[in-house]
Amino acid sequence: MSDREIRREGGPDRGRYALDLGGGAEAELTWVARGDTRIATYTGVPRAFEGRGHAAALVAAMVEDAKSEGFRIVPACSYVALWARRHPEAATHFV
Repeated sequence: MSDREIRREGGPDRGRYALDLGGGAEAELTWVARGDTRIATYTGVPRAFEGRGHAAALVAAMVEDAKSEGFRIVPACSYVALWARRHPEAATHFV
C-alpha cells in the first residue's frame, strides 16, 4: 500500500484521485458526478508500478469520501468493481 499522499482534484461534476509515484509517474482514478453518485470511470497505474496497492489506495480514498460526503459510487471501471467485490464491508457505498 502506498504511503504517499493522494490528491483530490476537480470540481463538482468531475474529478480524479491522483497519486504521485515519483519520476513523473502517477496513478489515477477518474470520476464523473451524476446526482448523488460518482461514477468511477477509470483507474490506471503505470505498468512498472502495478501490484503495489496503488489502485486499491485510490479506491479506498474514494470510499472514505463517500462515507464523509454521502455519495454512492457506481463502479463503471472494472478495477473499482473488483475492489468492491473484494471488500463487502464497503457495499453500502456502492450502487
